[in-house]
Amino acid sequence: MRTSAYTIYVDLPEPGEQVLLVHGYSGAYDAVPKKVADYVRSLETRRPPKPLFGNWSPEPQVQRGHADPPSDEVIALLRTRGYLTDLSEDEEEAYFCKVAEALHHRESTGSPAYILMVTYNCNLRCGYCFQDHMRTNPAFSHLLRRMDRQMADRILSALPQIEAAHGVDSEDTRRSITFFGGEPLLASNRPIVEYIMTQVLARGPAKFNAITNGTDLEAYEDLLKPQLLSALQITLDGPSPEHDRRRIYADGSGSSARIAANITMALERGVRVEVRTNVDRNNIEFLPKLAEEIVAHGWDRYSNFVAYTAPIAPANDKTERKTTMSSWELDKRVDYMRNRDPLLHVISRPDDGLLSRIQGIFGQHEDAFAVFRSTFCGAHGRMYVFDPFGDIYACWEKTGDHRIRIGHLTPEGRVESELLQATWRSRTVASNPVCRRCRFALYCGGGCAIRAMQNSGDLFTNYCNGFGARFRAIAAEAYIAHRSGTGDGATRHAQAAPC
Repeated sequence: MRTSAYTIYVDLPEPGEQVLLVHGYSGAYDAVPKKVADYVRSLETRRPPKPLFGNWSPEPQVQRGHADPPSDEVIALLRTRGYLTDLSEDEEEAYFCKVAEALHHRESTGSPAYILMVTYNCNLRCGYCFQDHMRTNPAFSHLLRRMDRQMADRILSALPQIEAAHGVDSEDTRRSITFFGGEPLLASNRPIVEYIMTQVLARGPAKFNAITNGTDLEAYEDLLKPQLLSALQITLDGPSPEHDRRRIYADGSGSSARIAANITMALERGVRVEVRTNVDRNNIEFLPKLAEEIVAHGWDRYSNFVAYTAPIAPANDKTERKTTMSSWELDKRVDYMRNRDPLLHVISRPDDGLLSRIQGIFGQHEDAFAVFRSTFCGAHGRMYVFDPFGDIYACWEKTGDHRIRIGHLTPEGRVESELLQATWRSRTVASNPVCRRCRFALYCGGGCAIRAMQNSGDLFTNYCNGFGARFRAIAAEAYIAHRSGTGDGATRHAQAAPC
């Protein structure tokens, strides 16, 4: 008998020295006395793998055989919950891979998510944008054309073929369409956006959303309604003066006033608005002022409003790595700032989504397996990104270069897959030799493939981003909130997108 290599120890700041045990593939969560946790830890037989990126906080070490065993009844329960096992290390790793592969099959089966990039062009010039070169380097000017109706028709003709590959009957599915760019909702794009929406709805039910800078949103006012364009992600990088320094038009002028007016208009029309603030070390101290502006506008009083923070990644040579921070660093800073300024609770922390999911397990007895994921995002499962040229990509941060597409559309609207299709879709925690031995893997999903490539040059490496420390802190917070009776409600959270 030994300790499962996928046992997680979460220290709890409570009298009585309890430890929360969490299991990485059984989905068990159990608060136990510290002496029981010490016994479990004393039977560990291998060291956890070292993360590729970021540091995990050290865990207390207990020498094998130096902890008193609990009662036979407790040991039997520890076995049942998965913390103790008779499997060898290799056998358990193989079992973990089977679990991960089954999850990946489930994640890959079902309605695809479609991202339509109606243009790579944009009216703003944000220095940290991963597409900055497309608008500032004349060598890429050929990419800035708008999708035409013929290409839209080819894309729509291809959807049933894609859906069949994922085991979906096109007549029974409600399609999910996200408009992305560049800036998809430029006023000049209105005709093609409306045409796509009309043609999609003619083929069956659908929901539409957009990732937009919000500057030209007034041109789409009549399309903004729960039945049509029902959700928007809009970026505000701080209070008005700071936003106008960072997210500027080509002539250098700021964009905050128009965006703020359009956010109010969209909220009044019943559209869900998720305000994303891209944060680095240069603008993080402006978050309290942004919270004040949110309250002054009255946005926080709308049930269809969410604001959240996301760390800026060094995605181009204009972004200095030393100004960026990990999700874990940002989460800690925002939490600290909330204690100084409670008004900041109108803006979510990066890990509030993980917090709400674990709170659901404790407070609402939700299925712990629903928290698991074998991959980091839809790029490795059911996401398809179409650009104006008929090229298909798995990830929206890797678009515009046909050499890394996963497929393309023929003139007849048939999907022809490229070799990279299998590469992107097969990246899971089981395909990564580090992840498959990691106790946090099914909570983390292996991290962002793009960040892993930037750090190691290899898609099949992991990007930990301090996840071990983040998970332990969030699990402890969720459990303490549950014990105190303050954690049963779901935390509002927006799914992060890259821009």
